[in-house]
Amino acid sequence: MAAAAVPLRTLRRLCRVLLFLFQFYILSGGEQSQPLAQSIKDPGPTRTFTVVPRAAESTDIPPYVMKCPSNGLCSRLPADCVECKTNFSCVYGKPVTFDCTVKPSVTCVDQDFKSQKNFIINMTCRFCWQLPETDYECSNSTSCMTVSCPRQRYIANCTVRDHIHCLGNRTFPKMLYCNWTGGYKWSTALALSITLGGFGADRFYLGQWREGLGKLFSFGGLGIWTLIDVLLIGVGYVGPADGSLYI
Repeated sequence: MAAAAVPLRTLRRLCRVLLFLFQFYILSGGEQSQPLAQSIKDPGPTRTFTVVPRAAESTDIPPYVMKCPSNGLCSRLPADCVECKTNFSCVYGKPVTFDCTVKPSVTCVDQDFKSQKNFIINMTCRFCWQLPETDYECSNSTSCMTVSCPRQRYIANCTVRDHIHCLGNRTFPKMLYCNWTGGYKWSTALALSITLGGFGADRFYLGQWREGLGKLFSFGGLGIWTLIDVLLIGVGYVGPADGSLYI
């Protein structure tokens, strides 16, 4: 019994020592964690910073700058590169002068190669739609008949050339005569009509296959139709079936 009691006492003493160490660890850890927790709960005064974004500098180039030659004469700049104080009360067909200013991002010089922003331009008093045909470009139409009586017209959209100055809108509609070609040659059509007109070769060449078949099976209308076609093609009355002009 005495031998069995010795290990039991030793075990109790060991448990007491471990319990003491555990309590000591808990107490010491709690004292250190309390200031830490306090510091976390009370972070102190905070500072707020407001970030103000800087205004982005615009580096976009206006589209009209591509049409404006750099360091050229101001008087020769295209109309899209300048702003002029026009006067619509001027006398039509008379010379007139207007005060003009170059647009932003455009650089030009005077006769002495000095940079300038304001200058005077000389022009003729007339609206853009009153310009001669050489001063503007118009759209073409391939859906109208050029060989017809009366001659057909179509509505074209016209734009004034860059170096021409005028009053009013630089883009305008205008009625124009049909004037386009499909690649048919008048000389070829006339030669076929004279040589092989009795077989309808001239009508086949011009794309008029129905008339060509009629001439082929009637032997050129016994020669009468052939002679008439030679005359009509010679004066230009009979043209390509698509309505285009000869070349």
